[in-house]
Amino acid sequence: MKHTQQMDAWSGHFGREYTDRNAMSVDELDALYAREFGVTRRAMNEQFLDSLSRDLRVLEVGSNVGNQLLLLQSMGFTSLYGVELQPYAVELSKRRTQRINILEGSAFDLPFRDGFFDLVFTSGVLIHLSPDDIGAALGEIHRCTRRYIWGMEYFSERWEEVPYRGETGLLWKCDFARLYLDRFPDLQPVRQQRFARVTEGNEDQMFLLERAG
Repeated sequence: MKHTQQMDAWSGHFGREYTDRNAMSVDELDALYAREFGVTRRAMNEQFLDSLSRDLRVLEVGSNVGNQLLLLQSMGFTSLYGVELQPYAVELSKRRTQRINILEGSAFDLPFRDGFFDLVFTSGVLIHLSPDDIGAALGEIHRCTRRYIWGMEYFSERWEEVPYRGETGLLWKCDFARLYLDRFPDLQPVRQQRFARVTEGNEDQMFLLERAG
């Protein structure tokens, strides 16, 4: 299985500190987004997902403690899965969730058969994969989805590295929707929208892509 510097950081003490900082309820998650973007995460999700069946089989890659999955569950989605690299986060997420399937694993080697999911998504995860390695993760996400890829990630027109908590080699921003579309000819955009962060100069992009046919 592929092994990277970023995997070492996120599966170790650095990643555990992140997990402890970010475990929150659905209401706390919405309040955080309202402060940072001026709109709740639920409202963002509704713009992109409201027309989709709540019975879709959904996978989050990099689910950490399950915040995003809990929000989707509160919106009525019933078949939810998560894959998370960090053992501590997997253990905690299993205690925090019910009827959500959380597995330990890597974005570079998703433990599911081709097309097992109707929708695969990431939220602030692709930004932590280096430009040299990200193609393998995009390939796995594309392989595992039958229909939709959904994401929300830091946005830039080009690759830019961003210092993260005094560390280098842990955070980048890019047009991640374009990376998918350039790599996989069977994908087409359904919706894309940028959300400016109120508290800083960055933008995030939410995107929903669909496989043709």
